[in-house]
Amino acid sequence: MSIKKILIANRGEIAIRVMRSVREMGIKTVAVYSEADKLLPHASYPDEAINIGPAAASASYLVHDKLIDACKQTGADAIHPGYGFVSENAVFVEKVEKEGLTFIGPSSHAIRVMGDKLVSKQTVKKFGVPLIPGMDEPINDIPKAKKIANKIGYPVMIKASAGGGGKGMRIVHDPNDFEEQMNRAMSEAKNSFGNEEVFVEKFISSPKHIEVQVLGDQHGNVVHLFERECSIQRRHQKVIEEAPSALLTPERRKEIGEAAINVAKSCDYFGAGTVEFIADENFNFYFLEMNTRLQVEHPVTELITGVDLVKEQIKIAAGEQLPFNQDDLHINGHSLEVRVYAEDPKNNFLPDTGSLTKYIRPQGAGIRVDDGYEEGLDVSIFYDPMIAKLITHGKDRNEAIERMKRAIQEYQIIGVETTLPFCSYVLNHDHFIDGTFTTKFVERYFAPEVLDQVPDKEYAEIAAIMAHELFSEKGIPKSNKTSSNGNKWKRRLS
Repeated sequence: MSIKKILIANRGEIAIRVMRSVREMGIKTVAVYSEADKLLPHASYPDEAINIGPAAASASYLVHDKLIDACKQTGADAIHPGYGFVSENAVFVEKVEKEGLTFIGPSSHAIRVMGDKLVSKQTVKKFGVPLIPGMDEPINDIPKAKKIANKIGYPVMIKASAGGGGKGMRIVHDPNDFEEQMNRAMSEAKNSFGNEEVFVEKFISSPKHIEVQVLGDQHGNVVHLFERECSIQRRHQKVIEEAPSALLTPERRKEIGEAAINVAKSCDYFGAGTVEFIADENFNFYFLEMNTRLQVEHPVTELITGVDLVKEQIKIAAGEQLPFNQDDLHINGHSLEVRVYAEDPKNNFLPDTGSLTKYIRPQGAGIRVDDGYEEGLDVSIFYDPMIAKLITHGKDRNEAIERMKRAIQEYQIIGVETTLPFCSYVLNHDHFIDGTFTTKFVERYFAPEVLDQVPDKEYAEIAAIMAHELFSEKGIPKSNKTSSNGNKWKRRLS
């Protein structure tokens, strides 16, 4: 099957990122844009662009018929959904297929199976994938749920069976609090997802969040493209990602990669997908969920493997076989990504809006910027506040980190608050440098006032020069301290 024109059913940086690969393949591109986005670069980059309505996503980017009508108007024969919006909507996929169009992504069956937390657990369990101790069936019977929680052992996590993004989620440390937290979780789940059912599982108090990129074709071939470390999060959402993990041993890498492949095979998956795991301090890993789409952080995998994931998605959708097998894939160096959000880290990461009165991207060796804005444009209140993804690649982790520090210094954004100061703080923190950080990093180590303690660039450079001269004169050795938490992780993995 040949694909001749692709409509990108998304906006901003991911729309441009997809269109760049599509253009390199010699395929025509179609963009869609809302009234709020008519001046954004993604609306002028493609061969054709269609206005699909008002600013609200519910009246534009999420309206299935408008997206399909845009295909009919332009003659597009395929749709790439990017991430977010309709990317994991099984009903939309079925509508696309019914119209004789190609959806560049997995089947509606795979989306449905992996979109339900409990069904996905039941499915992967048959393939021997390790699961967190707990329930694999939904429940709304509070007394029964409490008995199960007592059997699992506290602390436990209550999760909405149809949820995501931290909604309908409660951690319970004390059995006396269980009923109240169960009621709250069920109420929030019903309000957010229209389904009050939840499930209960063991809560791993300080895990690492490790995910594995997979690719599968429509001929039964599946490979993994190694792991990404995604433990730096706020509000259960990622801010900094890297590939590979700093602490994963080759043996564990092989095990978690094979587990991810089995997850994909359990639902006959094809396309690009990500299998998410959490790992305890012994690096025992447990299946969390599968995201049946391209991930925001996919560039770090591309940089360490040399594989363009968007191009592979398109080839797979066209019916081609994977051009490589597992033995052909190797890790080359190290890559980091920071998400540049229009958020104020000094004010609980609240979204910020405004005009980008100054916007200058960093440049140089090993730096990639995926963005969807230009200087003078407005950051809208209607969509996700991400301005850009800043990605670096180096021969090793240290070089990738140092390049990221430089890139953050060079990135000039005036007009909105951003997460760049927070990211700079993380990159200089001992627990990030030694790799022992967990998903509890923000909770344990970050407070808004620490950003006020960061010296300006000129002062920092002078202080660094003076310190170097002083240490050189006195022969003071460099500190090699690690925290008790860091020692625990390192001791577990040695």
